Amino acid sequence: MRRSIIFLLAVGCASSLFAQEDVPQYNPNSLNPIPRYEQLYKVKVWREIRLDEKQNKGYFARSNEITKLILDAINSGELADIYVNDSLVTKMAKEDMTKKLLMSEAAPLDAWIPGNNYYADDVVDFNGVGYKAKRDNTGKNPGTSPDDWGRDASAGKGSYAQPYQLAGLRLVEDVIFDKRRSRLYYDIQSITLIWPGDKDNPLGGDLDIVTVRYKDLVQVFRNHPNDAIWFNRYNTAENKNYEEAFLLRLFHGVIYKVENPDNETIYDVYSANNRPYKETVWAREWEEMKMMEREHNLWEY
Repeated sequence: MRRSIIFLLAVGCASSLFAQEDVPQYNPNSLNPIPRYEQLYKVKVWREIRLDEKQNKGYFARSNEITKLILDAINSGELADIYVNDSLVTKMAKEDMTKKLLMSEAAPLDAWIPGNNYYADDVVDFNGVGYKAKRDNTGKNPGTSPDDWGRDASAGKGSYAQPYQLAGLRLVEDVIFDKRRSRLYYDIQSITLIWPGDKDNPLGGDLDIVTVRYKDLVQVFRNHPNDAIWFNRYNTAENKNYEEAFLLRLFHGVIYKVENPDNETIYDVYSANNRPYKETVWAREWEEMKMMEREHNLWEY
């Protein structure tokens, strides 16, 4: 009887070991993955970052926006894998991303008519080329009257959102306390570009444009050291690469969601109970305080 019990215990321990080996220990989306067996505490957090806030302007210097770098990398094919959402499962086609950026549809231009009166800023088609009137004129041929007409390459074409209009980011990260190194780590998983409703978004509300894996994005930062620059407004000798700026947490991001069984955002929780919006603002700050207190307690014990 005793031998049978010992045998069953041995088989049970072996089965447990094999079962643990089948569980993936490393997150493939992590830049520096921490194995599961080293994680004392872990929670996934979503943060919303407004790049036009003063604290975040280092990522949003005019003509050197982080959103411009990301879009350029996608359009050039350097960021080959882009995703529909932050689950990082369903990939998105580049064409679908471009459609989301559309502000106004393309419209055919009226052909230039010699006898018509034209006024400044009127746009016409002449021999398949768009021209814009520089001043009022009548009978002036666009092809031979540079003082009256100028070429307009964008005339008649659809207009698209510019990088400076994509003033929002949603950052998803795993907050992990490594029990071996006794340290809290912020393991960024993905970044989503957001076109806010107050930045001429024709839909009127915030629009998620595209999601990229942070691990892939870091490689873009490393490949373009002269463009991936976090701008230090107080001391340009201390400008940093975007990778270093994220590592140092040189941004302000408001907690949007903390993982939960119902997958509800903080706003969803309060709106479902008919609570005023201002309470969701307090709740987001309270979540930040709770995370800080939890970190303190993990260090304490």
